[in-house]
Amino acid sequence: MSAGRARSVLLAIPAVVPVVLVIGVSIAGAAAQSLGLMPFIGAPVLSTQAWAGSAGDLGRSVLVSVYIAVVSTVLSLIVGFLIAVYVLAAPRMGRVVAALSAATIPVPHLIGAGAMGLLLSDSGFLDRVFGMPPGFPSLVGGPWFGAVIVEYAWKESAFVALVLIGSMARSVTGMCDAAATLGATAWQRIVHIVLPLSRPALAVSALIVVVYTFGSYEAAWLLGPTSPEPVSVRAVRLFGSVDLAARPEAMATALVSLAAGVVAILAGLVVLRGSRGLR
Repeated sequence: MSAGRARSVLLAIPAVVPVVLVIGVSIAGAAAQSLGLMPFIGAPVLSTQAWAGSAGDLGRSVLVSVYIAVVSTVLSLIVGFLIAVYVLAAPRMGRVVAALSAATIPVPHLIGAGAMGLLLSDSGFLDRVFGMPPGFPSLVGGPWFGAVIVEYAWKESAFVALVLIGSMARSVTGMCDAAATLGATAWQRIVHIVLPLSRPALAVSALIVVVYTFGSYEAAWLLGPTSPEPVSVRAVRLFGSVDLAARPEAMATALVSLAAGVVAILAGLVVLRGSRGLR
């Protein structure tokens, strides 16, 4: 190890060690509670009941969370990419669109979920203005988590657009102008220049969005159905239950959510490293 790298590691240790200790102790405590070794009532008894007894419900919760995270991420990437392309292609109006998009980023998801509920519910603003047909599926509280996905896609698309604009602003304009002078159409410039340049930023954004939406709680709790419930909603519900015997299941659910997030991050890092190697 070089002297510069060793110095960087030594400077990072005071900041990294406390974080690792806190996270490690928290995970160990959650694991002990899920196995019955740190009960709130009764004597400690090693048991896997919290894991085995609710394996079916926990599996359904994981599938629901994966569905919400994947669909929300795909929609946010598409919308965010379109916003970034418009901002970079139309400097004047693009500034307005960029400002409006950036203004949604600091809005808490709880506020955004409440606004989506008022907008998309069966007696909400859109229904009062346009009158939804009788057979139209319910978006708020519906079985497909429509309002939840719309809220995540709306909020995270602004984040994706901001990342893309910051990563491409310096290089894409000149390259697109050069391609335009050579006769490339707008569609050809998007496909052959903008999209390849945006792939690393899209990959990083997708990784952040999918991990966040998998573990986020507010929108799924406020806009989703009571059953089936995502992992985050299940963990919070069990943790806040008046029945203290449900606490081990809450810890098991939280550990499953943590493990899924770690797997997603590792898989994303492998994909990013592979894409860099291909280039």
